[in-house]
Amino acid sequence: MRKLFALIAVLGMLTIGASTMLKAQEATEATETEQVQATSIGSSDEDVVESTSLHAAIKQKFIEGGAGFMAAVILCLIFGLAIAIERVIYLNLSDTNTKKLVAGVEDALNNGGIEAAKEYCRNARGPVASIFYQGLMRYDQGVDMVEKSVVSYGSVQMGLLEKGLTWISLFIAIAPMMGFLGTVIGMIEAFDNIQAAGDMSPALVAGGIKVALITTVGGLIVAMILQVFFNYCNSKIEGIVNNMEDASVSLLDILVKYNQKNK
Repeated sequence: MRKLFALIAVLGMLTIGASTMLKAQEATEATETEQVQATSIGSSDEDVVESTSLHAAIKQKFIEGGAGFMAAVILCLIFGLAIAIERVIYLNLSDTNTKKLVAGVEDALNNGGIEAAKEYCRNARGPVASIFYQGLMRYDQGVDMVEKSVVSYGSVQMGLLEKGLTWISLFIAIAPMMGFLGTVIGMIEAFDNIQAAGDMSPALVAGGIKVALITTVGGLIVAMILQVFFNYCNSKIEGIVNNMEDASVSLLDILVKYNQKNK
């Protein structure tokens, strides 16, 4: 019985100690949570103020640069980005695993013949699969006709890959030109103010020069952003075209082996 009472007493002491520690831990966690919330509220307020001030600063510079020229620069950015994003999506969808495609066409050709290979290419996506399908469509006319068909349709697919890049390059050229035009007009206004006032006051010159510099900076920023997308698209097209050429050579080799096998 004494052992039983001692065990009950020990368990009671442990329970009381555990509850006390649990309450202390909960109090500590509550304090830390309040501190984190206070810190997050303070930081969020600072972020809101900072983002608001940034937005206000950009808006102010846009107004100071002149609504007409700055609007033209922004339109170049919007249309250029729209075309660039569409090209990036299209090119990434066109970039396929050509080695896997060539292996699949070879397997289908060896197991099911030309029709199976055409069906495999028809179900695959990308310009390489389209080129293969057009070449296989001319198989009954000979390997030479297949080669001509692949080369001709390869040019068509290359044109589709490069579609829209001319517009991006146009916006890259127009955006800084609009900025420079705003620069020239701002300088003309500055000299007109000097002529009207008959005095070489720094305040008169500063206004026109400020407008000139803002429009120039806006045009250069837009051109740099679009230039990054333009170079990315060109790099992607070069990679896809190289894969197309390598895969076309592989297709011709496969068809030559298939001819020799079926003779």
